[in-house]
Amino acid sequence: MDLTTVADDEVVLHDAGRPLTHGGLAPDTDYEFDGVAAHTLPRPPGERLATFCTVNDVHFGEVECGHLDGHEGGPVYSTPPGETPYPLVMNRAAVADMTAVGAAGPDAVVVKGDLTSEGTKEEYKQFLDTYEPAFGDRLLHVRGNHDAYHGEDFASEAPLLRSLPGVTLAVIDTAIPHSASGAVPADTLAWLDQVGAEADRPVLVFGHHHPWAPGSVERSPEYFGINPDDSERLVEVIARRPRIRGYFAGHTHRNRVRRFEASGDVPFVEVAAVKDFPGVWAEYRVFEGGILQVVRRASSPEALAWSERTRDMFGGLYGQYALGTLADRCFDIPAERPA
Repeated sequence: MDLTTVADDEVVLHDAGRPLTHGGLAPDTDYEFDGVAAHTLPRPPGERLATFCTVNDVHFGEVECGHLDGHEGGPVYSTPPGETPYPLVMNRAAVADMTAVGAAGPDAVVVKGDLTSEGTKEEYKQFLDTYEPAFGDRLLHVRGNHDAYHGEDFASEAPLLRSLPGVTLAVIDTAIPHSASGAVPADTLAWLDQVGAEADRPVLVFGHHHPWAPGSVERSPEYFGINPDDSERLVEVIARRPRIRGYFAGHTHRNRVRRFEASGDVPFVEVAAVKDFPGVWAEYRVFEGGILQVVRRASSPEALAWSERTRDMFGGLYGQYALGTLADRCFDIPAERPA
C-alpha cells in the first residue's frame, strides 16, 4: 500500500496499483485510511489564485524501458504486439488527468524536457499531437537531453516567461547538443537574474536537468545534471533573488527535493517520469500566501497497470528510488522567504 499523494483536501493511496481516493478533507489534519496514517498539507493563507501542472520525461517513441548504462540486471519491458505503445498510454492518461484539474482545467502546463526518445522530428510531432489539442497556448515546453542529443533544435525557444495570478513561471533550456549532461548559459543566468529582480510575485523556475549540489566532494565536469560551475552560478542567482521560490527539474526519473545552504528554504525539486513507474505528473495550487506541489499518478487503468508492471526495473531497486518519500512529492512553498 503506497501513500502516494496528499493535498490540502485529499489523500490518495494505491493498493497494488488500485487507487483509493479520499476527498473533502480538512487541511493540516491527521487521518487514517485502510490502516495508513496520513496528514493533509497545510493550506497557504489567502485566496486560491491559480492552478498549473507539470510533467517531464514523456519519451515519445520509446519502445523499451529498463535499460541503464552499466546495469545488465533487467528486467526490460516493452509494449506487447498489437497494443498501444506505452508512451502514448501514459501521456494520454496524464493529459486527461491534467485537463480535469479544477473547473476549467489548468491555467498552464509545463513539460520539462525529454519530449522524445531518439530526438526525431517525428517523435516531437507525436508529443505536439498529444499535448497541443488539450492545452493550446497554455502549453509551455522545453527540450531535454534526449531531444538535443542527435543535434535537432526543436523546443529550444526558452527562456520562456508566463505570468499567472500569484506566480510567474520561468522556463530555461539546460540541454547541451550531443550530450546527456546539462548547462545553464551565462545569458540565461543573466535573464533569470533580471526576472528575479523585477518580479512582483513568486517566481518558479523550470528546466530539464537538476543541479549539482554545491559543496559536494566529487566535482566532475561530466556530472549527469547541470555541470558544477553552472550549478553554483544558478544557486547564487536564486539565493540573491528572494522572489525566486523554487527550481523544478526532471531528468533523474525520481521524486526528490534538496535544499542548499546558500539558498535557504528554496526547494530544488526533481519530479519522476510519466512514462513508467510511478507514472506521475505534478499539480501546483497557487494561493496568496504560498504554493502547494501535489504529485499524482496517471490514473487510467491502463496507465496504472503499465506503471505497476515497471516498478521492479533495475533489479527491483527502481520502485523505491523513483517514488521517493511523500515529502519529496507533496509539500508547501511559502510565498516569501522567512526573514
